[in-house]
Amino acid sequence: MPFDPNIPIQQRVSMLSRTTDRLSAQDILQGVLDGRAGKIAMVSSFGADSVVLLHMIAQIDQSTPVLFLDTRMLFRATLLYQKDVTDHLGLTDVRVITPDPGEVLVRDNEGLLYHADTNACCVLRKVEPLQNALRGFDGWITGRKRHQSQTRAQLDVWEDDGAGRLKVNPLAGWNVDDLQNYMNTHNLPRHPLVTKGYPSIGCEPCTFRQKPELDARSGRWAGQSKTECGIHLPSPTS
Repeated sequence: MPFDPNIPIQQRVSMLSRTTDRLSAQDILQGVLDGRAGKIAMVSSFGADSVVLLHMIAQIDQSTPVLFLDTRMLFRATLLYQKDVTDHLGLTDVRVITPDPGEVLVRDNEGLLYHADTNACCVLRKVEPLQNALRGFDGWITGRKRHQSQTRAQLDVWEDDGAGRLKVNPLAGWNVDDLQNYMNTHNLPRHPLVTKGYPSIGCEPCTFRQKPELDARSGRWAGQSKTECGIHLPSPTS
């Protein structure tokens, strides 16, 4: 039923929200991935707590496609961590997604677009590459959580991504303690920047140390009203 093309996606989202509200994150993932080899992708930043969901997926199917957006502006620590986690979990289909070099040359040839227009930079380096990479998939899995920010406080487990694909957020209801306990239980590798005051890690020019009293994403685009890069806004249907 989740991927039945004869049922409108909004109806599927509504049905899944009603019938799976008591399922664990692992059970949700199992149901999503069963029989859908190569048709469902996990989108991961390999950031602060990404390893939790990646570990769950690896326990079900290590060949699940994992899309990693390398904007060419990430911390070197993130690039090294991505390789470390991939090896540690035995993931066999991590796809490094990069911006179109021709578009970068035309729109950001000096690599300074983020100074003038952070939204345009995110579109160029994250939104457009991901939209292209998701073509051919029936759905995708994200690691977003309600506790991360006010803008995510009402996050649902099941969503319509706006382009006809199902979008799944299995950890939507997890909090910081849940994540830490899971990482401790399974002895998972930590992103090295977390202990340096970065609980949410994106591109190096736009990621700052977080003030402890603020939410987990307060260090992203600090001083701006911007709270999301754009990949989790509704996708165009084309």
